Amino acid sequence: MPNRLAHETSPYLLQHADNPVDWWPWSEEAFDEARRRGVPVHLSVGYSSCHWCHVLAKESFQDEVTAEVMNEHFVNIKVDREERPDVDAVYMEAVQAATGQGGWPMTVFLTPDAEPFYFGTYFPPAPRQGMPSFRQVLQGVHQAWDERRDEVTEVAGKIVRDLAGREISYGDAQTPGEEELAQALLGLTREYDPQRGGFGGAPKFPPSMVLEFLLRHHARTGAEGALQMASDTCERMARGGIYDQLGGGFARYSVDRDWVVPHFEKMLYDNALLCRVYAHLWRATGSELARRVALETADFMVRELRTNEGGFASALDADSDDGTGKHVEGAYYVWTPEQLREVLGEQDADLAAQVFGVTEEGTFEEGASVLQRPVRDGVFDAEKVASVRERLLAARSRRPAPGRDDKVVAAWNGLAIAALAETGAYFDRPDLVEAAVAAADLLVRLHLDEQARLTRTSKDGHAGANAGVLEDYADVAEGFLALASVTGEGVWLEFAGFLVDHILARFTDPESGSLYDTAADAERLIRRPQDPTDNAAPSGWSAAAGALLGYAAHTGSEPHRTAAEKALGVVKALGPRVPRFIGWGLAVAEAVLDGPREVAVVGPSLGDEGTRSLHRTALLGTAPGAVVAVGVPESEEFPLLSGRPLVGGEPAAYVCRNFTCDAPTTEVERLRAVLSD
Repeated sequence: MPNRLAHETSPYLLQHADNPVDWWPWSEEAFDEARRRGVPVHLSVGYSSCHWCHVLAKESFQDEVTAEVMNEHFVNIKVDREERPDVDAVYMEAVQAATGQGGWPMTVFLTPDAEPFYFGTYFPPAPRQGMPSFRQVLQGVHQAWDERRDEVTEVAGKIVRDLAGREISYGDAQTPGEEELAQALLGLTREYDPQRGGFGGAPKFPPSMVLEFLLRHHARTGAEGALQMASDTCERMARGGIYDQLGGGFARYSVDRDWVVPHFEKMLYDNALLCRVYAHLWRATGSELARRVALETADFMVRELRTNEGGFASALDADSDDGTGKHVEGAYYVWTPEQLREVLGEQDADLAAQVFGVTEEGTFEEGASVLQRPVRDGVFDAEKVASVRERLLAARSRRPAPGRDDKVVAAWNGLAIAALAETGAYFDRPDLVEAAVAAADLLVRLHLDEQARLTRTSKDGHAGANAGVLEDYADVAEGFLALASVTGEGVWLEFAGFLVDHILARFTDPESGSLYDTAADAERLIRRPQDPTDNAAPSGWSAAAGALLGYAAHTGSEPHRTAAEKALGVVKALGPRVPRFIGWGLAVAEAVLDGPREVAVVGPSLGDEGTRSLHRTALLGTAPGAVVAVGVPESEEFPLLSGRPLVGGEPAAYVCRNFTCDAPTTEVERLRAVLSD
């Protein structure tokens, strides 16, 4: 019989709706029930494409005996971390503080007042490698609650007090300057892996936000080392197994230092961020590899993640059916030499093995290989390779596909909108711009209410129940600002303004200028979460600084500019010390140091050839964080177009920064020179 999760919209929660565990969704009613029964709460947090979450569910949550223990002694709450990042953040901070590490699945035991007292991640069904079994943990916690409840509640209270003392107030510090950004670059250089690209050892995550900083730093200063680290890392990732050599798009991370074997789930945020990075790398260098990867990644997002409503789904699972009914990680993506021969025949299979690094021993498990492109392009016949790739992709499409988490997350769709809008504009792919507009329309129609408050998620055209958090407001504003620059439609700037105004009113500390991840009027948790570090995606804090700055550049609004600069105080503090974990913040700081530049392009119409040439040149400028407005003279679509006439009857571009403007130009080459100065 289905449990209480059967009516939820989260695909992750629905995966647990038929468990024998009497799950509750996160709700006040669940804690009321714990108080009524006098039992602790077992909180389990995960997400749909998490491999070990599935393992824990299969081993323990689907086991009748384990479920009986859970139901008898606990109120059990299941949370999708992607729907409730605030709940996840608060308790993950507690887990990390108590154990020194964290991860998903996250297992936390709470008092009926939601105060945590025992923590863990994955627990096996039987004791293993020094870990107790999940059932042993349940029995131990139950016994402690029954026999030493005063002690347990005292520990829980102390943990909450300790967490409350971790308030961050970097907002009143100064904006980082040349010195801090140079120190950040030096710190990255020390952690850089010159043989393999990327930073640090295994596991290796794609450092998309750090790469944006490096590209912006090179654009502003000419530092060749920054560009070299960015371009080499992008090439190594694109040639590795972390990149899907057949279908495009990136896996979550590489388990090794060489980018060979990925953890196979594909996340929307990774692909949106990396699509934009490769598009920007092409913009800076003209690299054909960067162009190919940007377009293939954009096409992957539209082909495999786009929902019927026009938004983008959250993720594809790592696991899929291996053809025998058994779910195996990577089964959809890996190949043996025999499988190549079955699809391609002997001769072409040999070519494919050479091109994609498939060996008899295998680079993954049981003799299978993850496809790579270890040899540089040009060694093999390009048409032949393209034919082989198409045939393998067609054959792969007949395999059982990985599951898809169909929920639409506002923040990640904002990142996808920015990436698709820019990629479409750079490479003359209006279909990609149209896909960005469709996703933006969905967010406005379904996720925004009359007060322009955001809902975090939707699924199948129905808005979820959870309020948007800071990253939702910031990333959606970022997407709308990019769309405004690309399309020349001022309505997107207007919508971005509504969102950044919410950031000022509801997420910003009015005294210090520091930012919180949840709104002042959001549900009260044991602590108001606040994390400025960029991890898998830009933190709400960094993303908000960028959106506030971009909106201020478009409108001249001093309050938004001041708020952005105050927010960047955290980058001054953290950038020189931990640059790998504040990459987007560093990228925004580069934009502040460069101005950012404000480009207004005016012409007789948006379809006019001269106007389009100047507009395209403006979009291809590498100046960090530059904003672009395009329209007819005296158009009310954009403030930047006010008082900007044609020059001698010709389309013209106006470039300003820091309250100073260059003379308007009608020449593409002159505009290109001004924007690269």
